[in-house]
Amino acid sequence: MSFSVRVRRRLPDFLQSVNLKYVKLGYHYLISHGFYLFTIPALLVAFSAELGALSKQDFSQLWKEFEFDLFSILACSGAIVFIATLHFMSRPRAVYLVDFACLKPPEELKRSKREFIEHCRQIGKFNDASMEFQVKALERSGLGDETYMSPAILKNPPVQTMKEARAEAELVMFTVVDELFEKTKTRPKDIGVLVVNCGLFNPTPSLSAMIINHYKMRGNILSFNIGGMGCSAGIISLDLANDMLQATGSTYALVVSMENITTSFYTGNKKSMLLPNCFFRLGGAAILLSNKRKDRRRAKYQLTHIVRTHKGADDKSFKSIYQEEDENMVKGLSLSPDLVEVAGDAIKTNITTLGPLVLPLSEHLLFLMTLFCKKVLRKKEMKPYIPDFKLAFEHFCIHTGGKWVLEEMQKNLELSEKHVEPSKMTLHRFGNTSSSSIWYELAYLEAKGRVKRGDRLWQIAFGSGFKCNSAVWKALRTVKKPKANNPWLDCIDAYPVEVPDFQRIN
Repeated sequence: MSFSVRVRRRLPDFLQSVNLKYVKLGYHYLISHGFYLFTIPALLVAFSAELGALSKQDFSQLWKEFEFDLFSILACSGAIVFIATLHFMSRPRAVYLVDFACLKPPEELKRSKREFIEHCRQIGKFNDASMEFQVKALERSGLGDETYMSPAILKNPPVQTMKEARAEAELVMFTVVDELFEKTKTRPKDIGVLVVNCGLFNPTPSLSAMIINHYKMRGNILSFNIGGMGCSAGIISLDLANDMLQATGSTYALVVSMENITTSFYTGNKKSMLLPNCFFRLGGAAILLSNKRKDRRRAKYQLTHIVRTHKGADDKSFKSIYQEEDENMVKGLSLSPDLVEVAGDAIKTNITTLGPLVLPLSEHLLFLMTLFCKKVLRKKEMKPYIPDFKLAFEHFCIHTGGKWVLEEMQKNLELSEKHVEPSKMTLHRFGNTSSSSIWYELAYLEAKGRVKRGDRLWQIAFGSGFKCNSAVWKALRTVKKPKANNPWLDCIDAYPVEVPDFQRIN
């Protein structure tokens, strides 16, 4: 009996069709967050105009009146203090990204595509059809020959036990957190909020508890462990950390994003469950956030927007990436034939919501004019205006979901090769490291010395659920090329490289 998986290799042209519901949602966010931005300057202008209209005699008369009216003076002063206090208390706190660290796994865990395929053959659990399928997938994957695998999976046979999964988690988490503490000169006791995300490995005690125990963190730390939320969970963790920093006093938040290859590796023969073996590789990242004003001087970036989209109410979206057992009770991740369509819909929704928050006024006007002509004047032959997101961002960090995903995102957003270079090179060098991939891409930009003061950066990730999430950052300073503690240091001069559509595995 033969088995085939239908794969639609093109994302829908999501910018050609706009759902007004999500445009309205984006403008709702803009108006909600921009209330004080627009009202306070308007009040100041009106107040200045009134003052400008007064003559010297008017000022003298006012002074004489206030001089003998202590109650008026106190009432006026109290109103000013009250309005100023209300304004500053209602403003969201600035959240800064002090620094981040990405895992550079040990060299002994590095495997080429040919070595990986040979190892899979030696395992002896894959039939000929499954081996052929994995070879073809890797030949078109966009992965290079220097990605890293979990120590437990490199054993023959693979040892997928709780002990080995914990060992991999410790390798990833403690390595990146140690590096981050060293880079930022931060002590474990300084951390007030801890958020850890890992999709497929959620032991008891939790991964966040493992970090607290290892670093002997303080007892009143706000700790969270996010599981089962896929490749977009890194931005969900950022959002949670941001909410906690808004609600607490001056403190630091530590975010750790990772996936566990030991538990996700599939050793069966169902083709729809074999693809994750070909793309997912070992990696992880740790991020230090702060709401302290004094940290603005040393921080690299400031968080400006987070937009989250969840399509889980739709059954096709919910089942598009699904963990289950095959007919032989071997557990793995099953990818639905509808995955590309589902992903395109989620990405379109997220981008449509984000647009009003980040696009310049000129793009707003052009987009609204086109929308008015099509919806009100009924000019159906008029082509919809595609907003130019290159006017909103200098840098793009698109999750490394696959080479074809990156190419379709590039085409739909009309991005140049340089814009998608960080994503394509990260996929080539490190593979799909799940929720941490967007941080390897930012590390690539820093290693190339491309991040300048005032640059705007867009991180977009998508994964099971189905979810698509965006985070927008503004560079607070020009980031110098790092001399240490960057996963690209030993190879950055060799990149970018040409990534062929097909690369035969000999």
